[in-house]
Amino acid sequence: MLLSHGYPALFLLSFLASTLIPLGSEWLLALMLISHRDPVATVAVATIGNLLGACTTYWLGIYGGPWLIRRVLRIDDSAEERAKELYRRYGSWSLLFSWLPVVGDPLCLAGGLLRVGFARFSLLVLFGKLCRYAAVAWLTLGSTHLLT
Repeated sequence: MLLSHGYPALFLLSFLASTLIPLGSEWLLALMLISHRDPVATVAVATIGNLLGACTTYWLGIYGGPWLIRRVLRIDDSAEERAKELYRRYGSWSLLFSWLPVVGDPLCLAGGLLRVGFARFSLLVLFGKLCRYAAVAWLTLGSTHLLT
């Protein structure tokens, strides 16, 4: 069903997958590529949606404070501590790994909590997410060529 809605569905799913909602968007990107959608446009839509979702999580970190994180988002101490430990160890460069499952969203939240500059946050997250979607596209397109 989502495939029939194309780019808007990919954008929405990518956006939601990059908030604290546990979803994945790579499967829809792969299906769209297998359905012969434009690879550049498909990767761009997924990346922009995912970046904007990460920015939403970042702003929640800045403006939501600890109360919102515990009461509304229900981020537990261990997830928050993992994100903070990555920041202590690697600084804002850890945002390059915001695409990873489990720790990626808390990293974006911690970026807001720790007041990482928005330009720096955006560039690091954009680069990481673009590389992830480009890799998925490359693997998908390479696999489809092997099958034909």
